[in-house]
Amino acid sequence: MAGENASGPGRDGHDGDPDSGERDRDPDADGRDADREPDGRDGPDPRVRPGRTADADRIRELQSHLRQPSPDLLEYGLAVGAARVSVADGRVVGYLLPVDAPNRPGVHLAELVVAPAFRREGRARGLLRAAIADADGPVTLQAHPDNDAALALYDSLGFEVVERRPDAYADGDALVLRLG
Repeated sequence: MAGENASGPGRDGHDGDPDSGERDRDPDADGRDADREPDGRDGPDPRVRPGRTADADRIRELQSHLRQPSPDLLEYGLAVGAARVSVADGRVVGYLLPVDAPNRPGVHLAELVVAPAFRREGRARGLLRAAIADADGPVTLQAHPDNDAALALYDSLGFEVVERRPDAYADGDALVLRLG
């Protein structure tokens, strides 16, 4: 599921593989209207674009913010062009790594990270909305139960907790959330 490294002050990590202990994202649960972008417009976040080969080193740096990073999964996602990035002044400041399951519809959001200096600007929301718009079925992710900022963001986008995975993280359980 999507890395929950967007979790605010702490380090929460989601994993791309639901069974591998997701990494936490860096959600920006800041009370913004879920249907509006930071500039108040409806539609896709203009700061979000597909990841490029040239973004790989910066994305690898951002991965260090995850609770349980999966370098191999990230390398695969980069190789197949699955990553989405959030950009500020031409620099990647966040990324989301969706993972398709070949045997079922939908997508699992394995990793989501926003650099600490760019959190609470709606960047995680923009990345999530892009992944949701591209999904061909349900969207799942994993979050640490103590990651209140991430859980508030996911709830605002319509995700619901569908499972609790005991000891999925080195420091405790994980919640599996699903949209659709």
